Amino acid sequence: MSTHFPDLTEQPPRSPRQRLGGYVILPRMLDKGRATIAGKNGDYHYACPLDQRFLAFTGVDPEALKEQLAAGKGDGEILQWILENSSRKPGDAEIATWSALAEQRAPSDVESRQFFNEQHQKYAPHREDIVTWFDLLELDDYVSFGGKP
Repeated sequence: MSTHFPDLTEQPPRSPRQRLGGYVILPRMLDKGRATIAGKNGDYHYACPLDQRFLAFTGVDPEALKEQLAAGKGDGEILQWILENSSRKPGDAEIATWSALAEQRAPSDVESRQFFNEQHQKYAPHREDIVTWFDLLELDDYVSFGGKP
């Protein structure tokens, strides 16, 4: 399998914190999209609720983006395509602000907090640094592939 199409049954996608063009979430979403195309997405889902936050912010259609991924385009080419095809055209400051807020998002309602706390308790109840959704995602990725919290 090409490095353009990661096998997410063997390794997790990139961290949601990793940025491309200033956007958090984007590199992870690209990994999941490529793996989905290759049938190697494992338990990961392209265009999941986390991805939908990026898609809504940029105004990018997930199926159109998936077509670009299927064409074998690299991250830089995909970023250029997003910049050209986004229905919104956020500037650098807006992207930086959105990414910073996304990185600090925590559960905001009772149901989400309950899910978050259950997962935290399940994986690493002794860890006091699991506060944001990104913290929980990284912990889940780590533990899912054999890491010990």
